[in-house]
Amino acid sequence: MTTRGRSAESEQSAEVRPRYTELRGRVAVITGAAKGIGRGIADRLANEGMRIVAADIDKDALAELEASLTRDGAAVHGYCGDVSRSEDIAQLFVEAVDAFGGVDLLVNVAADLSRRRVLEHDEELIDVQFDTNIRGPYVCSQKAAALMRQAGGGGIINISSVGGAQAHYRGLPYDVTKGAIDAMTRAMAIDLGIYGIRVNAVAPGVTFTYRTEPYKDAPLYKEALKGIPLQRSGTVADIASAVAFLASEEAAYITGQVLYVDGGITAQLGPPGPGEIPEIDTNLGSHVERGI
Repeated sequence: MTTRGRSAESEQSAEVRPRYTELRGRVAVITGAAKGIGRGIADRLANEGMRIVAADIDKDALAELEASLTRDGAAVHGYCGDVSRSEDIAQLFVEAVDAFGGVDLLVNVAADLSRRRVLEHDEELIDVQFDTNIRGPYVCSQKAAALMRQAGGGGIINISSVGGAQAHYRGLPYDVTKGAIDAMTRAMAIDLGIYGIRVNAVAPGVTFTYRTEPYKDAPLYKEALKGIPLQRSGTVADIASAVAFLASEEAAYITGQVLYVDGGITAQLGPPGPGEIPEIDTNLGSHVERGI
C-alpha cells in the first residue's frame, strides 16, 4: 500500500487527469477488478466519472477496492463471483442493472495467468483456462451486449496479451486462450456493430503489478527490460489509459482492433528481443488467479 491507503495501481491511475467528459455517469462492468491491471482500470474509469461495477473472486481485495473508490467519491457496486460459473455471470449483470440501471461498457480482465510447457501440465489446467479465459469473457460479452442492444449501443474491451500474437516461452495453454480472445474480439465486432456496440482488445506486454513487484530489483528482471524497445516495463496506468481511450468517443470509429500496449515488443523481429523475466510463481492457486 502507498499513501492514504491506496494501492500502487490506484496511485498510478490517480496521477492521470480525467480526459473524457462523455464517460461521466456511464456504467462500466469490470471483471478481475480488485488487483493488478483490473484495479488500475477500475481506478482510472472511476476517475473519469464512470459508475463502477467491480467484480472479483477475491472478497477481501474487492472490499478494499470498494472502500477506496467510495472514499474518492466514486459510485461503485462490488460483486464477488467466479467468471467460470455461468450463474455468477448472470447474477453479476442482474446486480449491475439493479445498482445503476444498465451497462455502457464491459471490460473483461479476469483470467487464469498460469503458464506451462506443453508436456508439463494436465488437462485440468486446459479446462480451467478455457472456462475462465475464453468462455467467461464470451458469456459476459453476451450478457452485456444484450443490454447494450436494448440501450442503443455500448462498448466491450477485452484484455488480451502479446502472447496472443507472439508466443511466450513456456506459455501454454495461456497463449492459446489469448489468441482466442483476439479472434473473439474481431468476430464479435463485426456481429455487434449493427447495434452500435464496439468491441476491441488491449494487449499488454510486460506490465508491473503486484505479481512482478517481488522481482523488480532482481538483475535478471532488469536485464530483461533492456530487450524492450522503450527500455521499461509497462504500468497498469498505461493499460488503463488505453482502455479509457477505447471507451471514449474519440475511438467512436474503432472496432475489431487489438491495441498492443507493450513498449514495442511485438514490433521487433528478433534480438535484442524481450528476455525472459524471472520465473513468477504461477502456482498461487487457480482460485486466486481466476478472480472474476
